[in-house]
Amino acid sequence: MGIGLDAIATLTPTDDVRAGEVLRLRREIGRMQRRRSEFPLLPLDPALSSLLPDEGLATGTAYTVSPSPSLVLALLSAASQKGHWCAVVGMPTLGIEAAAAYGVDLTRLILVPDPGERWMPVTSALAEVVPLIAVHPGSRARDAEVSRLSARLRDRGTTLLVAESPAAGGWPQSEGAIRLHDPHWHGLGEGWGLLTDRTVTVSAQTRRSPLPTRVTVRLPGPSGTIEAVLPELTALPSLRLAPADAGEAPEPQQRWAVAG
Repeated sequence: MGIGLDAIATLTPTDDVRAGEVLRLRREIGRMQRRRSEFPLLPLDPALSSLLPDEGLATGTAYTVSPSPSLVLALLSAASQKGHWCAVVGMPTLGIEAAAAYGVDLTRLILVPDPGERWMPVTSALAEVVPLIAVHPGSRARDAEVSRLSARLRDRGTTLLVAESPAAGGWPQSEGAIRLHDPHWHGLGEGWGLLTDRTVTVSAQTRRSPLPTRVTVRLPGPSGTIEAVLPELTALPSLRLAPADAGEAPEPQQRWAVAG
C-alpha cells in the first residue's frame, strides 16, 4: 500500500509533503507490528455474546455481516474496549460520534472511508497489524485474492467482518453470518415526536452451529449504544379462590405474572 521507498527518492519538491506523510505512516505501521494473536476469540458485547458458540468472534476467520454501521460498531465495541486495534474500510457513512457512543476507542480506530478499487490491498495490509477489521467491498474479489487474504488472517490471527454487498457477492470463505432483521424505531407518534431507540433482531449462523441463533436488542438504545431487551412481565387478571366452606374466610387474593 502506498509508494515504495525507491519512488520516494525520485519525487519532485512539490511532492515532499506526500513523501513525508508516507514515511510517517510507514513508521507508524512499523510501531504497530504485532505477533500473532494468542487469543482464540475476540470478545462480544454481552447483549450479543449468546449468538456464537464460544460467545466471541473466532480469530483468523471471516464473518459475513449485514451492511449496518450500527451492527458493525456493536461488533467492534467489546474488542476495542479491551484494548484491541480496529479498522473500518469502505464505510463512509460510519460516524465518529456514533463509534464513541458504542464505546469504540477512537485512539485505536483506523478509518479508510473510500478506498475505491483498492479495498482489497488496503484490507490485506491492515490485516498484518490490526486484529479486527470491518470491510465493505466495493467490487467482487478474485478467488486467488480471497485465498491469500484468508491465509493472512490465519497467520496473523486477524478477524474480518465482511459487510454484504451486491457488487461483491457472497464471501466464499466465511466462518458464519451475523445479520440484522426487523428494525423498528420508537419515539415517533402520528407525525410528531423524536426517535429514541430502535429494536432489532440479530441472528447468527456458523459452520459449528448451522441452526440460526437469535437475540433481540436495542441497536441503538436510548443512550446510543447496544442494550439487551429484557423479557417483560405481563400481569393477568386477579384470581379469587372460592372458600371451601361457607363459614371459612376466603383465601387472600392472589396475582399471577408470566414472562412475556
